[in-house]
Parts: sequence; C-alpha cells; structure tokens
Amino acid sequence: MMHFADSLTFSGRKVVAAWAALPFPALSGSSLPDILSAHQQDVPWKLLSSWREEQKVSCCFAQSVVLRGICQEKPTSCLGQPWSPLHSCESPEQVLQQFLHTHFPGAFSTSHVLQQPCDTRPPFPQFFSPLLTSRGFLLDKAQGFSSAGVESIPVLAALQSSPVLHSLLSGLCQELQAPNVRRWSSFFTAGVEQDDFQEALEELKTLSQCYETGFGADGSEDEADSD
Repeated sequence: MMHFADSLTFSGRKVVAAWAALPFPALSGSSLPDILSAHQQDVPWKLLSSWREEQKVSCCFAQSVVLRGICQEKPTSCLGQPWSPLHSCESPEQVLQQFLHTHFPGAFSTSHVLQQPCDTRPPFPQFFSPLLTSRGFLLDKAQGFSSAGVESIPVLAALQSSPVLHSLLSGLCQELQAPNVRRWSSFFTAGVEQDDFQEALEELKTLSQCYETGFGADGSEDEADSD
C-alpha cells in the first residue's frame, strides 16, 4: 500500500485519502453510463476519514479508482437522464475514465472496472438498508425481506491525492499543538525528545501546505501538477 500511495504523490506530497461508496448507488438493471450520468454535480463516494467536517472533493492531483460489481447492461438512459458523452463510450473502463476526466480535468487518473461484486454473506456485518436487493442494488421502495438477505454489493473505492488533505493534516497539526506536552512526563520518558516533537510538527505543517492550491497568482502550482 505504501508503494501504491507513492505512485500517486509528487511535489512533496506523501499522503493519499481513501474514499468509498459502499454500496455504490445503482438502480437494478441500469447501465454504468446511466448511473454516472445521475451524478453530474458531485461524485458518488465519501471520504472514509473520521474528520469532523463534511468534506467534498472538487479537484485532485492524482487518483486511482476501482469499481466492481456493476453488470454490463446496454446503456438506455432509462432513468430520465439526458444522453451524455458517457453513453458513447465503448467499454465500462472508458465510461469511468471519461467520468473522472470530466470531474477532475488535468488530474492523473487510473481506473479499473471489475465484474465481481463484493461478497457480503455472513460473517460480513448485515447493516444494509431494506432498500437494497440481494445483489446490493437500489429499490424504489423497501421489500419485505430482511437486509440480511443482501449477499453482494457493488463497490467503488478510490485513493486520491487532493486538496482535502490540507484541511485534514493542518487540523491534525493544530490538535497536536494544543496540549502542553511538557506536562506529560510519560510522553518523554518513552524516548521522545521535545526538539524531535517540534520538528515533527513542523514537518506535518509543511506537508499540509503541499496540498494547498493556488500558491501563485497565475496558478502555476496547479498547472505543474496537471503536467
């Protein structure tokens, strides 16, 4: 995982954020172009970090996205969505790549689409909504069976190097600076030196600044990342 994260980081960045849609929001019988066309304003996945604020991704520097469990139905645009460029793609991989290019123009993106869904039979926790079919697709209304009948679900997972990490890392730095660690004798008896602690805080602050955007008036930071 460390080497994989390294492949998505550059310009002094060392951290990536994990995002996921579990299950991926898809109506039963709909095609991937139909599903993604319904999410033109925002991506259908959420940040997995337990950060106290709601975070939405509007841009990123690099990302790797994997979608699994979406069947290969022919695009029909049957959800009332207009025909989009996604419906002109020849494969699910191209559909996902086009979607990522539209939302994150200029970002380095890799994507994979796998047919095998995520198995959710016991002992997988059965915390699913009754609005899911046994294959994890969305229903218009709840069915009579228990959510324990969900045997598999479609899942999207993503690792991103994005400006969201500026807030996460700078917030962590502020929380570490708040307490007076000099009062914690056990903290330093464990082998941590005060100077080393302060140096680590400065490195964390510098790392958080690597995820800021628009350092220069001409946006040269973003342009360099896009290249």
